[in-house]
Amino acid sequence: MLRKLAALSPLSDEDRRLLAQVAAHPVAIPGRTDLIREGDTPRGVFLVLDGMACRYKILPDGARQVLAFLVPGDFSDLDVALLGAMDHAIGTLSSCRVAHIPARTVADLFDNHPAIARALRLAALVEAATVRQWLANIGRRPCERRLAHILCELLVRLRSVGLVSDAGFDLPLTQVDLADATGMTSVHVNRSLRSLRRRGLIEIRGRRVVIPDLVALKAAAGFDPGYLRHAAADPRPDPGPCLRSAPPGDIVFRKAALPEAGA
Repeated sequence: MLRKLAALSPLSDEDRRLLAQVAAHPVAIPGRTDLIREGDTPRGVFLVLDGMACRYKILPDGARQVLAFLVPGDFSDLDVALLGAMDHAIGTLSSCRVAHIPARTVADLFDNHPAIARALRLAALVEAATVRQWLANIGRRPCERRLAHILCELLVRLRSVGLVSDAGFDLPLTQVDLADATGMTSVHVNRSLRSLRRRGLIEIRGRRVVIPDLVALKAAAGFDPGYLRHAAADPRPDPGPCLRSAPPGDIVFRKAALPEAGA
């Protein structure tokens, strides 16, 4: 968690000590365990320190849609205390170590520790950008490209927290998990994985995925890691009170690039 947030925005030694205290008492949670369910009242934030978890929804017909994978360093929902009830569930996919952070502690981090607050807000922006990529994945990318894109994303995210070695990472997911995250069937996931292996883009060794040629896999996925990149430098000083609403002078509005009619 420290590594992830410090990469997003500079943190002082005091900030690091405080964050270490916040995550000092994790609990071991077995795989396939719900941390909180849809409809439950949230009473704080979950922080994944080891293992992999996910956000998900169960549809009326019993089908599951995985909304996001949570890897070490990820928070469940920073502003969830504003909600009266959860609109989705959070569950572990593997054995995990998870810290529960009370809502009042999260509020204190935002209100009284500006560097930490900035890092947390940047993490939330990356999370929102990832959701947009997943929507594009399910809505527009063909099956094999969807799967390749998710594998590229996981490699980048896990590398940022030191969990990639020898071009590979542990992936404690079933083909059903991947299917529920990509809007595919498990049969299509199996076929897509076999195709990626035949093309030499991935190797699967038990629960470990090795990517021998990341450039080639990125090209096959149409993957641009820009949405996962770290933020720009601190914003310019506040120019003072704004007396009226108006777009800044350096913003240029352009005609939208829309598909041709009938395309």
